Amino acid sequence: MTGRPTNWAGNITFDAARLHRPGSVADLRAMVAGSDRIRALGTGHSFNRIADTTGDLVSVAGLPPVVEIDHDRAQVTVSAGLRYGEVAARLHEAGLALHNLGSLPHISVAGAVATGTHGSGLANGSLATAVAAVELVTADGELRTLTRDTDRDDLLGAVVGLGALGVVTRLTLDLVPTFDVAQYVYDDLPWARIATDQAELFGAGYSVSLFTDWAGRRFNQVWVKRRVDAGAPEPEPRWLDATLADAPRHPVPGMPAVHCTPQLGVPGPWHTRLPHFRLEFTPSSGAELQSEYFVARHHLVEALAALEDIADRIAAVLQISEIRTVAADELWLSPAYRRDSAALHFTWVADAEAVQPVIAAIEERLAPYAARPHWGKLFGVPPEALRDRYPRYADFAALTRRYDPTGKFRNDLLDTYFPA
Repeated sequence: MTGRPTNWAGNITFDAARLHRPGSVADLRAMVAGSDRIRALGTGHSFNRIADTTGDLVSVAGLPPVVEIDHDRAQVTVSAGLRYGEVAARLHEAGLALHNLGSLPHISVAGAVATGTHGSGLANGSLATAVAAVELVTADGELRTLTRDTDRDDLLGAVVGLGALGVVTRLTLDLVPTFDVAQYVYDDLPWARIATDQAELFGAGYSVSLFTDWAGRRFNQVWVKRRVDAGAPEPEPRWLDATLADAPRHPVPGMPAVHCTPQLGVPGPWHTRLPHFRLEFTPSSGAELQSEYFVARHHLVEALAALEDIADRIAAVLQISEIRTVAADELWLSPAYRRDSAALHFTWVADAEAVQPVIAAIEERLAPYAARPHWGKLFGVPPEALRDRYPRYADFAALTRRYDPTGKFRNDLLDTYFPA
């Protein structure tokens, strides 16, 4: 390994002694079996040390690309290292779709699933909720497949698995028929509308995102993504005192919209509208930090009110903040476990020293609402507090010990939050 690798944002330099990119599952199995410490690395879009290790870091991006569609079961089996944008295009060609996508199509399927990454929509679960089976290399180098039919409880613990049970090689995902989406943006939604019209706001489309810079009592933009086949009416020029945008927008004020997916109501395939950014462009230089917190949707207004007294502190180190909705699920470590959630996302400036105190202040104010942080972003919630927010927390710790009794896949983050 020449030099030490970093994550996409550049705020993490990995401590791994070696970086590997095996070209076959057989090579990966031998590598895992022969290593004392090993962790899988996806596309590096995590902002903390969840992928780090002092031993071997392994990328699964070099494994043979697999996109195997089972039309009868409406499922697809994909290689773990493939990016969502690559998989989505193949699915659309076959007349099929995933139920949702994240804001970036550039992220790997396995990495997104393992950390509970999501899109938006009142009825849409996180990306991990599509997983019907996981194939992984366990600590002894064996290849094991967990499925809903034969390993339901273990699968519920393993899907959002933080890389703690093994190196994922393939995932089987549920599919739906392909669909088209039209995307609209509204400018300058009054802040008060989140309290008086929350149901209408988030129910306005298949996927809805609210953006705010916390510099004033307003939402700078509302992105509404509507299924064309749903018979939705044409958007009003004025809606809830917001104004329909007359040109494409970028979520971050002042940034050019060329990297964003098509707007202005021009319909297109699901995978070209549900993400905020186009696959063919890099959305930014990576000069940012991110954190995100899930609260029960019915606590959203209270949670936002709790942050208003530090709005100036947030705005001073913020690029943009986004609010999305995520449907409840049964995945043990999903931040949306058993509660319909609102996710409060913060894209910060690339200054960890300035950002960390603000993150701490946010966590303090969101603590009464049992906020669950995104596993792949910056957070400092104490282990004892986080343990109380996940009913299956102890079960997951036991699952890791059963699959990895010698701690081969462990690292500092796992040792802190799930001590052996």
